[in-house]
Amino acid sequence: MAELDTDLDHIIPSSVLPPFWAKLVVGLVSLLCFARSYDGDFVFDDSEAIVNNKDLQADTPLGDLWHHDFWGSRLSSNTSHKSYRPLTVLTFRINYYLSGGFHPVGFHVVNILLHSGISVLMVDVFSVLFGGLQYTSKGRRVHLAPRASLLAALLFAVHPVHTECVAGVVGRADLLCTLFFLLSFLGYCKAFRETGNKERAHSSTLWVLLSIFLGAVAMLCKEQGITVLGLNAVFDILVIGKFNVVEVIQKVLRRDKSLENIGMLRSGGLLFRMTLLTSGGAGVLYVRWRIMGTGPPAFTEVDNPASFADSMLVRAINYNYYYSLNAWLLLCPWWLCFDWSMGCIPLIKSVGDWRVIALAALWLCLIGLICQALCSEDSGKRRILTLGLGFLVIPFLPASNLFFRVGFVVAERVLYLPSAGYCMLLTFGFGALSRHTKKKKLIAAFVLGILFINILRCMIRSGEWRSEDQLFRSALSVCPLNAKVHYNIGKNLADKGNQTAAIRYYREAVRLNPKYVHAMNNLGNILKERNELQEAEELLSLAVQIQPDFAAAWMNLGIVQNSLKRFEAAEQSYRTAIKYRRKYPDCYYNLGRLYADLNRHVDALNAWRNATMLKPEHSLAWNNMIILLDNTGNLAQAEAVGREALELIPNDHSLMFSLANVLGKSQKYKESEALFLKAIKANPNAASYHGNLAVLYHRWGHLNLAKKHYEISLQLDPAAAGTKENYGLLRRKLEQMQRKDV
Repeated sequence: MAELDTDLDHIIPSSVLPPFWAKLVVGLVSLLCFARSYDGDFVFDDSEAIVNNKDLQADTPLGDLWHHDFWGSRLSSNTSHKSYRPLTVLTFRINYYLSGGFHPVGFHVVNILLHSGISVLMVDVFSVLFGGLQYTSKGRRVHLAPRASLLAALLFAVHPVHTECVAGVVGRADLLCTLFFLLSFLGYCKAFRETGNKERAHSSTLWVLLSIFLGAVAMLCKEQGITVLGLNAVFDILVIGKFNVVEVIQKVLRRDKSLENIGMLRSGGLLFRMTLLTSGGAGVLYVRWRIMGTGPPAFTEVDNPASFADSMLVRAINYNYYYSLNAWLLLCPWWLCFDWSMGCIPLIKSVGDWRVIALAALWLCLIGLICQALCSEDSGKRRILTLGLGFLVIPFLPASNLFFRVGFVVAERVLYLPSAGYCMLLTFGFGALSRHTKKKKLIAAFVLGILFINILRCMIRSGEWRSEDQLFRSALSVCPLNAKVHYNIGKNLADKGNQTAAIRYYREAVRLNPKYVHAMNNLGNILKERNELQEAEELLSLAVQIQPDFAAAWMNLGIVQNSLKRFEAAEQSYRTAIKYRRKYPDCYYNLGRLYADLNRHVDALNAWRNATMLKPEHSLAWNNMIILLDNTGNLAQAEAVGREALELIPNDHSLMFSLANVLGKSQKYKESEALFLKAIKANPNAASYHGNLAVLYHRWGHLNLAKKHYEISLQLDPAAAGTKENYGLLRRKLEQMQRKDV
């Protein structure tokens, strides 16, 4: 649109208008915004989607990626999130392979480069949206709105709401989805290059099919990718077909015979392309639905409280309020939060709530834009506003709760793609403002100020996403009523060993959300470790009462009951945990400890064997089996179990130590010595390792070596009574030998 580009000439200098320089500027600015996050940690959802996701590791067959969700769970599972993004997980797996493990730098660098590439691609996309399609005789597209496309791409590149997608590794799903979404759109535009009639028809069909394929690829990166087919259809009808909705409605009302001219569109292939888009989209959605298990994911009320409201009016009001919050995040992205659930946004329960004003403001703006998009006599203005609204609304539809319940209230990541529509409308607004005012330098300063402030905000927010501590604490000022914010801060503090502070945040999380079972479970665990068993039992009992299938809470309740000597109740709790989670090695391990305390040795061994079958690297279960068999005099069986364990976990020094003790008692001194020395090499500061090796040498008759390791053991643990006693016996024996020699 030449008029809009002229209006922006005082903002965008002509020296950066050539496409190469425009893209270079956009790419560099986008890198500057988020470069600070390159060496950040894995934070928040990264732990589940990457660190704990077995689909990233080489021993998981590649074929499993097509049957698992984004988090590594089987899609057929009742607990699956149903987020089917195998191509995104595949890129994580490649990252893991190239990085040689879970090293976050490589993951972050890929995200930053993807955002930069998408921002550069936006220059071409905005060029089409603002300027329309026009090709040279050689088939090269003409850039008709260089200033508008550059400004819109810059606004997109520096928008702070993108930080979650770029700085959070799991945001790669949105980045890849957007990349293929844009490629699909640009591919669809290629279908309208002018060539010979037969050649054009054939080429056009191939480009449409390629666009559908790229849309399917976008969907395999994230679900909203499929919406590109809807945007392509809108673009085809309104831009290529020059379809004027208001004009057609007026002709229908007047029964104008000129409506028959609409049949001319059929010769242009519009109906054929719409048929391809519709059938292709329906086919892709059907296949995805079948793979997903033909059932929607199950979410809880805390994930999306409005969707559980009984009144349809309350649901509608709150959904629209959520839309207004999303619009506000695009307009003023200063208050950003990693999570907006758990009471962060209280429900609007009546039309008397003052927040209803936000709904009215949103719809007034939307209705005004829609009226301008439909009724303006300026075809260029109609095109820009319609496509801007299309880019804003269509990719957001999967997150709107209109078609199915989503698992969040507000999520900044879902605004990554719709923000392109916002940037387009904002650029158009700047042009209109510039056209109707004489203070053009003031407008230019205002635009540059927005760009600078957004760059600064991106850099600050990228720093907050570098570590969980900074990320979680940054949310306190935005969502102080969010129980999950307090929970995550408490969990982070507990992981660092600061239990006192962690307890304070966990208590606040439970106060804000009295049904927050995960906070109760973690608080109960800390209280258990601090020997505050009565309160721990009360919290864990309440957690399993609220959520009866919470297996981890049942297991922890069993541990507390065991400590309180309530053995029957503890056994019942362990059994209930296993009932709800059949493959629960840690629970079998704790059940084995209970049986050992009750001298039910066979049951204990069976429980620990179950733990090692479910988790072959369960060192504690193997160790307890060896020690129990050793203590009950079953040395041959203890030796067999110890050797089996070391074959599975060859570098575990505690297993070496336990097996060395057994071999020493079996008078296999040489082999026992080798294992003791190997264990000491792995853990040289373990006093018991030196002390038991000294006992071996003492029995073996290597008294000087025994004396040496007794002394080392006592240096490491001077209070070890058994070692002191054995060392005294050895010294007396050595003194007697010296007197005999004399």
